[in-house]
Amino acid sequence: MTLFEQIGATKLRAVVTAFYARVFGDVMIGFMFEGKDRQRLIDKEYELVAALLGAGIKYTGRPMPGAHAAHTIFGGHFERRMQLLRNTFAAEGVPPDVATAWLDHSESLRSQVTKDRGSECATTASSEPPAAKPEGTIKLGRR
Repeated sequence: MTLFEQIGATKLRAVVTAFYARVFGDVMIGFMFEGKDRQRLIDKEYELVAALLGAGIKYTGRPMPGAHAAHTIFGGHFERRMQLLRNTFAAEGVPPDVATAWLDHSESLRSQVTKDRGSECATTASSEPPAAKPEGTIKLGRR
């Protein structure tokens, strides 16, 4: 069974539609979609994800770099979109395997959507607290 068969065409369309409702109404990234054709974006996202999930549907949208080149998209904008996607999955009951494949694919497109790498979390961050400063390095009071 393909991932597309796990979610089904009707459910996938409902999830994409719910996702774009969140995106268009979002206080952090919604402004970027003002004046955009919501139904066209829904249709292209559906094609892209359905193809990814094995539906045998062809994506007919523009390549990612060209579709996003005219926009200044920062890493934080990209992260917000990813969070809205995760929130939509939780609200719509998307099967875990489908959600993972969709999120992984979206993340793989990051460099085609934004060149801003600043919002990504470091994967090598230490879990240890920072070392204490030696006594006497900070002087308070008057000189």
